[in-house]
Amino acid sequence: MATHVVAPVVHRRITLERLDGIAGGLFFLWAGMALLADVGWGIGLLGVGIVIVGGQVARKSIAAGFEMFWVLVGMLFLLSGVWELFSIRVGLTPIVCIVAGVLLLLSSLLGKPGERQG
Repeated sequence: MATHVVAPVVHRRITLERLDGIAGGLFFLWAGMALLADVGWGIGLLGVGIVIVGGQVARKSIAAGFEMFWVLVGMLFLLSGVWELFSIRVGLTPIVCIVAGVLLLLSSLLGKPGERQG
């Protein structure tokens, strides 16, 4: 009876490890191509955001759930890429990073003990 419970857990772990490997490979592939093609910071940041958010969508599609931290990081990269593409003069990226850091700290410090976030 124990083998029926253990086998899906092992299979799921292998699937998640493969998914993480694919996401890492896509990240480095995109980074290398973006640097070689000299596409600029805006397109480069958008690509990184797409890889990160895409990885989380893939996790959700295999019923593994998504990690809220990485969804927020991906959205931050997407927002920063759009900000750079449109040459908006207000420095959004440092402000968003500071706000994200404060929110993460507060959620960790003020969360209930034993409560799992995300």
